[in-house]
Amino acid sequence: MATSLLALLDDITTVLDDIAVLTKLSAKKTAGVLGDDLALNAQQVTGVQSNREIPVVLAVAKGSLINKSILVPLALAISAFAPWAITPLLMVGGLYLCFEGAEKLAHKFFHHDAEDAAHHEKLTEALIHTEVDLLALERDKVKGAVRTDFVLSAEIIAITLGAVAQASFATQVAVLVGISLLMTVGVYGLVAGIVKLDDAGLYLSRQTSAAAQRLGRGILAAAPWLMKGLSVVGTAAMFLVGGGIIAHGWPWLHHASESLAYRVGAGWGWLTPLLFDAATGIIAGIAAVLVWTGVQKLRAAVS
Repeated sequence: MATSLLALLDDITTVLDDIAVLTKLSAKKTAGVLGDDLALNAQQVTGVQSNREIPVVLAVAKGSLINKSILVPLALAISAFAPWAITPLLMVGGLYLCFEGAEKLAHKFFHHDAEDAAHHEKLTEALIHTEVDLLALERDKVKGAVRTDFVLSAEIIAITLGAVAQASFATQVAVLVGISLLMTVGVYGLVAGIVKLDDAGLYLSRQTSAAAQRLGRGILAAAPWLMKGLSVVGTAAMFLVGGGIIAHGWPWLHHASESLAYRVGAGWGWLTPLLFDAATGIIAGIAAVLVWTGVQKLRAAVS
């Protein structure tokens, strides 16, 4: 009995050790996506009232957990019964990210002043008259962030699944669940810290210590620039992640990227694939926006 118990404990220890090693490996492989996820979600939840920032972050984090609770069993099922479908599904998600990025650029460079005035009027009316409209706007932000999170979570799950493909089913489940929890807590913990920087700066600026006041004023001065920077990084991340998924899904594009990096040489070879992925994402996003705009105009003409 004692021998059986020791053998069981040894087996459990071995499995846990395997899970720890594979989780660490998967975390390294998904670190790039984690950075993109952070930038995108910090960008998505900015712009709400100060007292609603943390509830919004928590709502998106809850949505992210729901996304992963759907994606983990779905990924395991697809891997077991239809592994060929993983790449096409990821490419559809990548195209959606490129589409969102292109829409943001189109709004930035081609929107009309009347649209900004209408949006500002809508926010003003919501602030003056009722909380209902503000809550509706907040829900829209949460839905948008959760949709974006779904695509990025799918990529994280797919990368992790690839890293543990040869492991036992139990180990695969443990690693996927561990990575899902780690990424969710890590990303949204950092997002919560970022969106509350201005409050931290205000608190420090009101302290009696001169050093604390200087630090608080510095944080208050830097926070708007950080948010603007995150907006730029978030949009760029959409093209990088989406373009990377598309480029890796089509072997000829992937080979073209590798060939270009080889020709550039070791000095700048590391940057070439990133630029290639970004260019792929921008082209795919613009094409998707043009197609979607054409479909909308066609539907409007028919109706």
